[in-house]
Amino acid sequence: MKNFMLIFRGGSDAMKMSPEESQQNMQQWFSWIGDLQSKGIYKAGEALLPTGKTVKKGNVVTDGPYAESKEMVGGFFIINAASIEEASEIAKGCPDLRLDGTVEVRDVVVFDNM
Repeated sequence: MKNFMLIFRGGSDAMKMSPEESQQNMQQWFSWIGDLQSKGIYKAGEALLPTGKTVKKGNVVTDGPYAESKEMVGGFFIINAASIEEASEIAKGCPDLRLDGTVEVRDVVVFDNM
């Protein structure tokens, strides 16, 4: 098994939800995470606040990141899967896909000498 990172973007339709709809959406997330945990797939993950800082060449630190809401990274998971194809299939369970969100699936490189 290999590690893959799922990077969650967008879900801008979530901003239009009522408090009740938002709670239902969070329950779908918790249910999905619970299912992945019970199968030994989920390793870690966190939501990210929309605020932060960007560090650039020359040690310049600015407020940000600023992106359109559909491009904003909202969180990540680290999961176990046999292949990127399997990880992509797992990503299809993301509750925010129905809210116009996207999931980027990336191989995690493990360096043996670290």
